[in-house]
This record gives sequence, structure tokens and C-alpha cells, in this order.
Amino acid sequence: MNVKRIAIFASGSGTNAQNIIHYFSDNEAIEVDSLWSNKPKAYALSRAEANGVKTFVFNREQFYETEQIAQKLKERDIDLVVLAGFLWLVPDNLVENFRIINIHPALLPKYGGKGMYGMKVHQSVVDNKESETGISIHFVNKKYDEGELIFQAKCPVLQTDSPEEVATKVHELEYKHFPVVIEQILLPEGK
Repeated sequence: MNVKRIAIFASGSGTNAQNIIHYFSDNEAIEVDSLWSNKPKAYALSRAEANGVKTFVFNREQFYETEQIAQKLKERDIDLVVLAGFLWLVPDNLVENFRIINIHPALLPKYGGKGMYGMKVHQSVVDNKESETGISIHFVNKKYDEGELIFQAKCPVLQTDSPEEVATKVHELEYKHFPVVIEQILLPEGK
């Protein structure tokens, strides 16, 4: 059987990355091959290493001005690149050569685009008195948060909710749905 290989890109603490690693840890058809970060001190790297996942750190020049990342991903036979809290816009050479998905902590097209991530999104949801928010999982194209939508899940926002409470609800949706959607993309027939 041809094992499907995932490369996770993360810039921060890596809770989604760890959740994905755990979800696929006993899966014979899909494996998390590696975790990549643009931040040498990102806690996501420690989480990956603790789970026996190979890690790579890269800088802006390597990412945007060379083919090094694309070459390494090809060498590692990566089937899907998963952005899990990765904040840089993905360059054309990666978008054109790999299937890449991202998770966004809001219901796109609302609260998407450059600079809209993490607590900034949840603060905006609360400030605008939204009655619901959620997650969007989408394919990555050449613009922030504008790729084809794959999946959305919603949760209510109460008038009394703080941005932190909204974040907790959204994280629960991320942990519940992101690994399942990844699995459905890689194994569409449910094999």
C-alpha cells in the first residue's frame, strides 16, 4: 500500500499540529512525515520532535527566493502540505507543485486576509457582535484565505463571550474536524 505523507507547516505553539500527529499515529495509510517552521523557537517543533516527527526550520530567503523547500518536499514524497498556524503567504513554486490546505479560525470569506489570524480574528468577531463563527478549511492559492473552500463548521457566539472564550470554541472545532478532513482528502474513498 502506498502510504500518504503529510508535511505540516506551523509558526506557533503547534496544538493543531500535535492533534494531527496524534490522530494519524496509528494510521497505516497516512503518516505525518515532517513538521516545518519559519520560527526556530516555535513550540510546534518541540511537539513534533517529542512525537518522533522530523523537523525542518527555514528562513524567509529559503522560502521565497530558492527552490530548497519544494525540492526537499519532493524528495520526501509529500502528498499533502498542511498549514496549521502558519502565517506566511505560500510562494508560487509551492502552490503550483503541491496540494496545500489551510485552516482559518473564522467562516471565510469573513475575517480573512493578510493580518487576520489568531486572537485578531476572535476579537473582530466579538467586536462586530457576530452570532456565530467557526472554522474554514480551504485549499491554498496565491492569496491569503481565498482558496477553494473544502469544509466549514460553525459554533455560536454569545453576546457575553470574550475573544478568549470564542477562541476556545473555535479550537474545539479545529481539533475535531481538521484531522478528519485531511483524511478525507488523502483517502477520498475511505480506504
